[in-house]
Amino acid sequence: MENLEAELKQLIIDTLELEGISPMDIVSYAPLFGEGLGLDSIDALELGLALKKKYHIHIDTNSAELANYFASVQNLAVFVVSQLNKNTL
Repeated sequence: MENLEAELKQLIIDTLELEGISPMDIVSYAPLFGEGLGLDSIDALELGLALKKKYHIHIDTNSAELANYFASVQNLAVFVVSQLNKNTL
């Protein structure tokens, strides 16, 4: 899971063009929005598209759990793994 978290951190940095931030600067359990990394709803849309493209996963934008999926890198990693496992069944 650590490798996936590192990959997701780099994806966040690359997708959102976050200058001056390295993957080591992003704490896996820290919030991505608001007081944490400071992302906003536009960033969430861009990140969602990048996740779909890279991992070929479906993101249900009407899901009540969507905000929880994007709460932290850890949560995002768990979500990606769950979606990948769903696709292999």
